[in-house]
Amino acid sequence: MALARELFALIEPHPYVALGAPYGGASPWMLRRSVAESLRKAQAALQSIKHGWKILLTDAYRPNAVQAFMVEREFAAQAVAAGMNPHALSASDREALGAKVFRAWGVPSDDPATPPPHSTGAVFDCTLIDETGREVDMGSAVDENSDKLMPDYFVHAVDEAGKQAHAHRVLLNDVMCAQGLIRNPAEWWHFSRGDQLAVWVERGNHPQAFAIYGRAVQPA
Repeated sequence: MALARELFALIEPHPYVALGAPYGGASPWMLRRSVAESLRKAQAALQSIKHGWKILLTDAYRPNAVQAFMVEREFAAQAVAAGMNPHALSASDREALGAKVFRAWGVPSDDPATPPPHSTGAVFDCTLIDETGREVDMGSAVDENSDKLMPDYFVHAVDEAGKQAHAHRVLLNDVMCAQGLIRNPAEWWHFSRGDQLAVWVERGNHPQAFAIYGRAVQPA
């Protein structure tokens, strides 16, 4: 289902659409109904704690073609950062860069058994905005490919900014987890329900858990 703009705060324009990512007419603002409902409840819970605050969605559904497009952009960015020519990467170059690229991006796959998480329609990326509509300091931007993407990066911070960033990450995770949404253990902004990654995380407490959402051939 397409997310209702009157219910959810969505970043506009969508960042990947603005880059020319090939959505093929699909909306990036689609989620499975059960996931959207859990998100709605998480937002209500947040507002009961922080009046006027909202969850700001930065991304949701990605066809595999979009995943591949964004991964290639990340390879190019990492190549430039490493002093390589992004237009002439050898197989060994890509292997060397891959560890950093794929710590922030899922591997594109057309195999229905191994869909990129966002291609299931069960995943979204988000941050927080306060009562003035300004983004809350989470310690890093969404999609920032640095060590700061780890959810507990600021857990031992002693400076006030770091402690605040950690508190905001904890708040976001708490309202999500209370509604059955699971955070990616390697990205503070990535939450899902019912996809393979979420179930892999859940199995620590629920060994019998199984994925209910695979690739969204026709997003629902």
